[in-house]
This record gives sequence, structure tokens and C-alpha cells, in this order.
Amino acid sequence: MTLEFSQLGLAPDFVDYMQGWEIQRELHNKVVVGEKPSTVLLLEHAAVYTAGKLTEDHERPFDGTPVVPVDRGGKLTWHGPGQLIAYPILKLKNRAGIRDYVERLEEVMIAIMEEYGIKASRVKGRAGVWVLADDKGPDRKIAAIGIRVLDGVTMHGVAINCSNDLAPYAQIIACGITDASVTTMSIETGRTINPADIAERFKEEFRKHEEALVSSPEGAIQ
Repeated sequence: MTLEFSQLGLAPDFVDYMQGWEIQRELHNKVVVGEKPSTVLLLEHAAVYTAGKLTEDHERPFDGTPVVPVDRGGKLTWHGPGQLIAYPILKLKNRAGIRDYVERLEEVMIAIMEEYGIKASRVKGRAGVWVLADDKGPDRKIAAIGIRVLDGVTMHGVAINCSNDLAPYAQIIACGITDASVTTMSIETGRTINPADIAERFKEEFRKHEEALVSSPEGAIQ
């Protein structure tokens, strides 16, 4: 296999955001030069707000809560306990295929939702995975995507709302979207679904896209 997975920490072993970011950057540098294979990091973060490059001042927390600026695309979001984070650090087979990469990330998450009886889909013009408006409420985001590609290798990734508290989203304009809401797998199914419950399924679904996404390790330092 040309792809590895590394589980950094799931509840109760939450990973500090800055610690996770440093691990990402170190691994990214090694994947770029072939010292490490493409790797997907799986974890839960301790609670934090992060601001992508498109975040505007009025979208920040209303209560002055600190925000970590990051070099991914997108706007402001929250990460914390109950959310499965996946950071694929991949040497892309097709460096120009970023749209394809994002769509495959969405496919992975939609497939997981379907297994739990959640009808999730894409929304044109909006990143991530959504549950469309129904008798429960308006369109609501159930998984977020924010990526960066540097030297042909991806960073950052996805956040799947499993059982996290939604109260932190009340303090921000999540992802800059004012006419939609957020939800979790637990809310949609009526039963508790934790990140540890779907971590293996994420690996299985991601593996299905490995051949299309990941560059051959030929020539890598062993």
C-alpha cells in the first residue's frame, strides 16, 4: 500500500490544535521529499476556533474567544470533542486535480452517512457535506472541508460532526454562511455516534480512492 493511517488521539485523548498543526507540517515536509508515505491523520481536537484565509472580521466569535489563523482555504469554523478530524497528507497523483480530490473527500463522507441512514449530499457553491432542508429545519452542514495543497502534497482536511455540542457555532457565522445551520450525526439519527465509531469506516471508504489520488511511492526513501 502507498497510503498509511495514523490515529493521533480520540476521546478522551484530545489533540491540541497547534500540536496537530505542527505534526501536519512536519509530516508534509517529509512526504514532499519522499521520506514518509502519504498518510491520513485521524483525531479529535480540544475545542478551538480556526480561521481560514477568507475569514472576515465580522465573522469572528461575538464574545472575543481567541481564534487560530490557519493557511487553509475557507472561512471560520470550530473544532472540538465529538468531531472526527481527518488530515490527509497526500502526494497527489494529479497535482492539478484539486477539484477531484475535494469531490472524493465528499464521497467518502456521504458514503459513511448513508450507512447510518443519513441522506447527505453536496450543495452547489458550498463546500462540505449537507443534509438538505426538510421538516427538521433548513439546509444544515454535517461535515466541513478545508484544504491546502503545497508542493503537490495536501494538508488540512475534513471535520465530521458526530456527537459534538453545537453551542460553539452560536458564537460565530460558521463558514461565512448565514442562511443555513449545522447538525451532527447523533442529532440526525437520534442516537449517539462518536468519532471512534466511524474512524474505521472512514479508513475503508478512503482506501477506495487511494489508487486514483495517491502518487506512487517509487523512489521514496525507505
